[in-house]
Amino acid sequence: MENSQAPQGRTDDRSETPSVVQQGMIFDSARGTAVKLLSRYESSDSYIDKLLEAELRRSELPAADRALVTELVNGCVRWQTRLDWILTGFYHGEFTKCLPIVKNALRIALYQMMFLSKIPPPAAINESVELVKRLKGERHAGIVNGVLRNVLRNIQNIRYPAKEENIVLHYSVLYSHPQWMVRRYLERFGEEQTDALLAANNFRPMLTLRVNTFKATMETVEAALREAEIKYEVSPIHPTSVQIASFRDIRSTPLFTEGLVTIQDASASLAVRLANPQPGMTVYDLCAAPGGKAIHAAELMKNTGTVIALEKYESKLHLIVENAQRAGVSIVQPLHGDAREFEPGAQADLVLVDAPCSGMGTLSKKPDIKWRRSLDDIRQMARMQATILNHAAAMVAAGGALVYSTCTIELEENVSVVKDFLDRHPDFSLDDASAYVDASVVVDGTIQTFPHIHHSDGAFAARLIRARA
Repeated sequence: MENSQAPQGRTDDRSETPSVVQQGMIFDSARGTAVKLLSRYESSDSYIDKLLEAELRRSELPAADRALVTELVNGCVRWQTRLDWILTGFYHGEFTKCLPIVKNALRIALYQMMFLSKIPPPAAINESVELVKRLKGERHAGIVNGVLRNVLRNIQNIRYPAKEENIVLHYSVLYSHPQWMVRRYLERFGEEQTDALLAANNFRPMLTLRVNTFKATMETVEAALREAEIKYEVSPIHPTSVQIASFRDIRSTPLFTEGLVTIQDASASLAVRLANPQPGMTVYDLCAAPGGKAIHAAELMKNTGTVIALEKYESKLHLIVENAQRAGVSIVQPLHGDAREFEPGAQADLVLVDAPCSGMGTLSKKPDIKWRRSLDDIRQMARMQATILNHAAAMVAAGGALVYSTCTIELEENVSVVKDFLDRHPDFSLDDASAYVDASVVVDGTIQTFPHIHHSDGAFAARLIRARA
């Protein structure tokens, strides 16, 4: 059957609005915290990972509840369009105009009903009803109860927009992506690949650990993971990276604290492999924080040479210092500066430009990016990227390499930026990436990874060589 409408529920409201202190106590539960964060996210321009990080840092919730908060918040943001499509069909009135607390209590209950098999639907419903009752009174709680129980009765018969009538709307609702994005993917990749890409964007992300080959071996790390009973998979595209799905805080394990591994996506590690840093080189990393690529380069250089890690935001320099110390490398030199203005005293053998980008290859990890970004953002990013890359050209010594990388799959930010750069700088040429990494990640001489194909972030990297004098 089609989505039906829910009863209004009780019309009396005998509960008084709780005081600020009482509301704070109500929000202290896992589901209350999730509703609070989702409501705050909707009313601000903050990214959800920053809100989550700040909230959990000051929270006294036990580990299991912290994991549930993270799951509920990211899940509701990830599946927002599908959740709202269903709730709009069952809500009596305009769902988008209901109180934020009510709206998000409905979303978290429906998310649990649809995606979390270990939580019985009646329990999910009751938690949201009680939360709304204590915050907004009986009338609103009755509405929430009526809507959710009506959804539960009809959940197997919910219908989504028909593909035959509107393919863009169909995929937009089914996979919870904005229509402009779906339309672009269909035009570029076709229906089959778009279906797979949208699905991959909604996977719960795995955590990727790169082995620090300066201090450990792959065998050592795998043995430690097995001993700790942490399930893992070797990355299909980077042989010294492993992926884990465990909710356990890897940062508390000796593997991490002793610097044997670092958290870095396999696609980012590939960009450093493409750069091919060698012992004794002078390397500039122009957009460095938190230092992953600079530190990886130093490891491959066997801690011999110089790596200047430039970072625009001075407050982030400590991250580079801490990560370098943990990795056991001393040649990384953090420096405060803007990549568009940096004027080094000498040219480098290798310049890394891990450019600020739209992040459109990281939607699995950062689901709110798809709601926060627009086509105009992508175009503005491309202009900034071109400015940084063109400025970086003068820093490369004759015969040296300039590596440009992003964590986006958008052509305007990747291929187009490189093509424009080569048109402007005839003394540079594209160095075929297949000489440095596996051919499975190489397209037209550049690294291009996609979530649904490579089980990594969607990313891009190109190696550009300056002609010898």
